[in-house]
Amino acid sequence: MNTQIIDVSSNYWQDILQKTRHDIYHLPEYFYLEGKRTHTTPEAILIIAGEKYLFAPYLLRQCDDISNQLISETYDVISPYGYPGILLSEAAGNSLEFIDEAMQELKFILRAKNVCSAFFRLHPILNYNFAEVFPPGTFTLNGETVSIDLKLSESEIWNHTRCGHRSTINKCKRLGLQAKIVPLIEYIDEFMNIYEETMARVGAGKSYLSFDYKYFIDMQKILGEKVHLCVVELEKEIVCAGLYTEVDGIVQSTWGGTKNNFVKLSPGSLETDYARLWAKKRGNEFLHLGGGLGGGKDSLSTFKTGFSRQRHTFLTLRLITDPEKYRDLVELRAKTLDIQTEELLKSDFFPAYRSLNKGAK
Repeated sequence: MNTQIIDVSSNYWQDILQKTRHDIYHLPEYFYLEGKRTHTTPEAILIIAGEKYLFAPYLLRQCDDISNQLISETYDVISPYGYPGILLSEAAGNSLEFIDEAMQELKFILRAKNVCSAFFRLHPILNYNFAEVFPPGTFTLNGETVSIDLKLSESEIWNHTRCGHRSTINKCKRLGLQAKIVPLIEYIDEFMNIYEETMARVGAGKSYLSFDYKYFIDMQKILGEKVHLCVVELEKEIVCAGLYTEVDGIVQSTWGGTKNNFVKLSPGSLETDYARLWAKKRGNEFLHLGGGLGGGKDSLSTFKTGFSRQRHTFLTLRLITDPEKYRDLVELRAKTLDIQTEELLKSDFFPAYRSLNKGAK
């Protein structure tokens, strides 16, 4: 078994992606972009044994912000925004022995790098069978996501759409709303205005506000034709916009929003309808809409489920690679929050030492 830690400039990163079906969230360019946004170091661990390999990309983050006390050099590992997950070769997926050994090696390597915990968001589509091929209890169930099966005919896609959405789409068309795909770079100002207005309306957290003008400009420059903007216009005014990525037959619905004055029209329904037919015509297999916030059931997930009957399990991998350092950080965080350490450890938040509030879930 051969193990390597590689960075985004390594040829090995691209070699693995050429061999394995992947998504936007696995690209080294995307990890570079996310590393800049989050002030973390993008890396990946590659474990190989013949035709079997496990590829785990991540962002390496310092833990010096946990407490106002000095902390020795300690790190944790997180996923970038989205669903990067872990990539396995077909041979690896058929070998329980390799998977077990590779997971032990992954933990060992991370601990050797002074990493005390690791949090990976799995890819709902590409990692669909991981709960079956990995040992029981390896992953945490975080809910469901929704995707549109673009292999269906247009009439089947329409029939799988909730009646309320169909009525809204038809109403938008009658009112003269029109959707189209446009270059992000040419509409960046309109997109940012809508995005920021939407984030303010829904009370989005700090992490969503870190997707700023420069981030999206860099995204267009770095990812190029893999990024597409869908806008909805009414009398030449853009009332709704959504950003989509396209890699290896998978289209992801990512960032977007609607102007406050047009929320009642629900132009996002027309946007999604147009985007799915556009994606189908380009030969893609999935339009992944995602789920609710944190994978939960909320108004956002309810909206998405109205476009398709296809569901995916959303799993996360939560590893404590150095229990002693993990416990130390939890104790420091509990002291800062003025609560008991055990209370913090019993919360659903992971890693527990990054909990922001008492009783964090």
